[in-house]
Amino acid sequence: MKGRFVTFEGCEGSGKSTQLRLLCEYLDKNGTPYILTREPGGSSIAEQIRKIILDGKNTEMSDECEALLYAAAREQHLTEVIIPALEKGLLVLCDRYVDSSLAYQGAARGLGAEYIESINMHAMRAYPPDITVFLDIPPAAAFNRKHGADKDDRMEQQGLDFHNRVYGGYLALAEKYPRICRIDCGGTKYETNAKITALLKSRGFI
Repeated sequence: MKGRFVTFEGCEGSGKSTQLRLLCEYLDKNGTPYILTREPGGSSIAEQIRKIILDGKNTEMSDECEALLYAAAREQHLTEVIIPALEKGLLVLCDRYVDSSLAYQGAARGLGAEYIESINMHAMRAYPPDITVFLDIPPAAAFNRKHGADKDDRMEQQGLDFHNRVYGGYLALAEKYPRICRIDCGGTKYETNAKITALLKSRGFI
């Protein structure tokens, strides 16, 4: 029996980590088996790639190199973590997946969807998410909520114009893919959690 694959997406500071923690608390309370993982990362090799990608000192990294590193980490993550969990019939919760590459490198970096799709073909065709929770909050509001960008995170330091393009990329993806569900997270974390829980219940994921 194949498991269910739920991904969480959003701009920096949208609250993905908090919402995943609250969802996991709910699942633990109800005895639902699941795994929680993240991208880039989730496995030993992918976590090493993550350090390279996010290192604030790597300012000379080309856009294509960045996109390929994300794709490489994703392939390793799929092989080691996601595919085995799905084959065991588990619910897989993933903090970011291929939609992040489409929004950040495809839209914001200007590499285009076709290029991103080509280097992520295995993930997109063989293992697409069953549902994607998009935490919808504009970058300016998100950064204000988290009191600014992390000075050690190369992606957070890209500037507001870049993150506005990321946000626009996400909105375009939500129009294209019905699996992407927009969740307004302008309220409290508990209000957002209630919306996410209701969504996943209504779709039969939890």
